[in-house]
Amino acid sequence: MILENIKSTLTNSIHPTIDDPGEYRLASVLVVIYGNEPIVVMTEKPKHMKFHAGEISFPGGKLDSDDSDLLDTALRETSEEIGLTISKEQVVGQLEPVITLNSGFKILPFVAIVNEIPPLSPNREVEKIFHMPLDSLLKTMAHDPDPSHNIIQEMFTFEFENKIVWGASARILKQIHDGLKS
Repeated sequence: MILENIKSTLTNSIHPTIDDPGEYRLASVLVVIYGNEPIVVMTEKPKHMKFHAGEISFPGGKLDSDDSDLLDTALRETSEEIGLTISKEQVVGQLEPVITLNSGFKILPFVAIVNEIPPLSPNREVEKIFHMPLDSLLKTMAHDPDPSHNIIQEMFTFEFENKIVWGASARILKQIHDGLKS
């Protein structure tokens, strides 16, 4: 995988709002891909969190009243959670919204592609930061074996260092997987 090819594949128009969230609360995440051997940044949530405790996810969170739109949310949350400042110009596109099964969020994922990133620093909402080689991560895609996870739509899992990525984060990775396959 070459970073420029990924960038051209995932570049699209940015519409940082969701007009009809239905019964869901709005949130957004930032998928940060960087480096010559493309790496994706993900985090592990602490076990004490109210929502998504211990899960592997992308930096992001719920829409704040001070945010002008969901892109602002993703950029703010990424800066707060892992100490990474990404400009709007570095965001190349967005993916389809995904919903969470248990916490009632509709999440709009944005994609930023950069050549390199500085050392990252987790805040209290992040137990650990992962730098996952994108190609090898995407090759671990499997159907989620837990039938209760398939209520919303077909579910998938990915694996990195014996950690399982599932749920909304896995559905975001599946969109990237499918986009890069075409």
